[in-house]
Amino acid sequence: MDQPLLTRGRTPLSTDVDGLLAHIGEDGVAVLTFSRPLRRNAITLAMWQALPKLLFRIAEQPGVRVLLVTGADGTFSAGADIDELAEVYGDPDRADDYHAVNVAAEEALAAFPHPTIAVVHGACVGGGCQLAVACDLRFVANDVRMGITPAKLGVVYPAVPTLRLARLVGPSQAKYLLFSGELVQGLRTTVIGLADRVVPAGELDGNALEFARLLTRRSPQTIGAVKAALSVPPEQAAQALEPWERRSREASDVHEGLAAFLEGRPPRF
Repeated sequence: MDQPLLTRGRTPLSTDVDGLLAHIGEDGVAVLTFSRPLRRNAITLAMWQALPKLLFRIAEQPGVRVLLVTGADGTFSAGADIDELAEVYGDPDRADDYHAVNVAAEEALAAFPHPTIAVVHGACVGGGCQLAVACDLRFVANDVRMGITPAKLGVVYPAVPTLRLARLVGPSQAKYLLFSGELVQGLRTTVIGLADRVVPAGELDGNALEFARLLTRRSPQTIGAVKAALSVPPEQAAQALEPWERRSREASDVHEGLAAFLEGRPPRF
């Protein structure tokens, strides 16, 4: 079987748990894959627990500038493993611990120091959608189905992902999604702000990879500053941006960018 396009020619990074794959490329693009295809890439407790450490290791790899997050075999993720969730909710204290682990994984993805792009095929539901929302951008296939379904299970969605969803799509659309548990399909994901780009399924991986490589040619300083300012509530944005603005006065990015422009060549950031 041919290797998937996103991981082709990339070096595997060892992981500590089944269901998570990581690959590092010489082009500056890393790929994180949810890989439990027989369970539609449902995320186990062990996977939630392993994500923060794995994301830290990916960020530490030399040359990594962008992270693509995807799922194996045409599905992003059907969400948290329901069999495990049923066991967890048999003990209220265990349920609290489970949600804390879940939120810690989401926060680690949101805090990844480089741009993150969810590359979404097929179903992207529940906890899978929670992680896609934690990425900076979402590129989706035209046959995608995205939704967050706690209302179908009686689960109270934690505050952190609830507020992150509301910041992304607006309070009204967040209520619509969380009240109904409806799966939003195709182009409608962009209409409500859940996705940034919809691409025919057969073109999605190539499209996302091309864009990721484009970002590796852009200023890390500019990108880092944007992430810092837009990852916090609006009233904190100026404070988050201030150290980036100070560093920019002495950093090499602006000098290289201006020189490249004047010399008519691509910048080498």
